[in-house]
Parts: sequence; C-alpha cells; structure tokens
Amino acid sequence: MRDEIDAGGTDEIGLTEANYAAFEEFFYRKTGISFDVSKRYFVRKRIARRMQATGHDRFRSYFSFMRLEPSQDEFQALVNEMTVNETYFFREEHQFRCLVDTILPEIASRRPNAPLTIWSMPCATGEEPYSIALYLLEHWKGLPDHDVTLLASDIDTSVLNAARNGYFSERSLHYLPAALRVRHFRPAKNGKHRINYDIRDVVEFAKVNLLSPPARFRQGDIDVVFCRNLLIYFDQQAQRRAVENIAEALRPGGYVLLGHSESMSRISDLFAVRRFAEGIVYQKPHEDR
Repeated sequence: MRDEIDAGGTDEIGLTEANYAAFEEFFYRKTGISFDVSKRYFVRKRIARRMQATGHDRFRSYFSFMRLEPSQDEFQALVNEMTVNETYFFREEHQFRCLVDTILPEIASRRPNAPLTIWSMPCATGEEPYSIALYLLEHWKGLPDHDVTLLASDIDTSVLNAARNGYFSERSLHYLPAALRVRHFRPAKNGKHRINYDIRDVVEFAKVNLLSPPARFRQGDIDVVFCRNLLIYFDQQAQRRAVENIAEALRPGGYVLLGHSESMSRISDLFAVRRFAEGIVYQKPHEDR
C-alpha cells in the first residue's frame, strides 16, 4: 500500500496533489496552521482516519461533507486529530519562576491589590495552566493580596474536556515534586492521578482560535500570556495576526512568554524584549511610552 501521493497522481483514498493543496489551503484559512512537506504522511493518515470514522472512501466526498456540514462537528474532529498535545507539569519551569519572582511583583508594584488575569494557550490537557496555579499557590507571596483569574484555551475540544476532568498519567507528573503530588493530587483508576477540585476550580477553560478570538479575549484586561510552542505552527502572515490579537488581549505593560525556540522579535515590533535572570520575556508598551 502506498503511503505517499504519487507526483501528479493519486493514492488509494483519492487524495491527489490538487486535492491535497485544496485541503491545506482550507485548513490554513480556518486555523492558521500550515503543514510543510515533511508533515504530509502525518496529515494523510489523520485524514484517512476521519474518513473511515465517517464512512467515506474517497477524499472528495469527505472534503465536501466536512466543509458543508452545518454543525461543523466533523471539522472540529479533524482539528482534534491534527493538533499535537503532548506536555507535562512544570515544563520549562524557569518561566514559572520568572512569573512569580519577577513579572507578578512588577505588576503588583504598579497596581497594588488589583485583580490579575493570566492566559495559557494552547493549554492542551491542562498541564500548563494547572502548573501556573500550583506555582502561584506554592511560591507567590503576593497571592493573598490579588484576585487572580486563570484562563486556559485550546482549539482542540477533546483536550479541553480532558483538562477539565483533570486526570493525569505518571508521565505528566514526572517532574512534579513529590510533596506537591501528595498535597494536590489523588490516586485514580488505571494508574492516573486526579488534581484536586480546588485547583481545577480556579482555571476557566475555553475553545479559542487565536486567529479569531472571541470577545472575552479582546478586552485588553489580561496581564500575562503564556503562548508556548504555538506560533511555530503558523506561517509569517498567521504569526503576525496571532501576535496582534495577543497584543489586543493584553493590558498596557502586559507580558508574553513564548517557547524556547520562538522569538517575538522576528514577527512583530509590538512588544519590547525584557531580559530577566530567568529568561527572555516580551512586554507590551505602557500607554505613556
């Protein structure tokens, strides 16, 4: 069985070069995510999986069904198949230290006792926003003086449901200190661990496409955005749109933390580079600058 599309030809599900190009264009327009040539095998396998699940044996039939379905449930199912959601607690922990040791004290000095909002995206199955919650609880002395809202979003509805349920594997908890496991998790079935309700309750999860965020994420009232390892899936045009939407979401003086392989400076001049002891952070200018 062939796994690749022959040049100028087709494969056993009817995915011609022209059809593949049409799919790429459609998926990019809807999500901002583009796939290079190296991802073609990955994309084809996931399309074939959704075709089998929906009873379509030819790509053109499936493509028409997926685009025209009024509920768009199948498009969402395809998005869920295409997104990668592997993460773990306290990933790139230096950024959480930066949050509690430097960023939040700076904000608190400008706005004492003011409410604070932190947005984590893409949140996948919840490890990142719950890590933020745990880090604030365990390490930020200013927490009792501030009403903190934790927002978490993803484009994948299946991982959002998993995040709300709060069950995690041993692999997800590998870097979590043992004392925190005891305090904040309970053993569950099938070797899973469930984070305590008091932590689950403080995170608000929502489906958000960063290229067209809902009104809640365009109010300019967010103080810190964690947007790690998302922009690498966008081309330059989509990256600029995403960064503009992040800037719109943030208060003046708000902060953005990116993944270690990402750089805001290559995308936009809307943010200033801040170099802290714990790493590089990007800041939206204050209104008076």
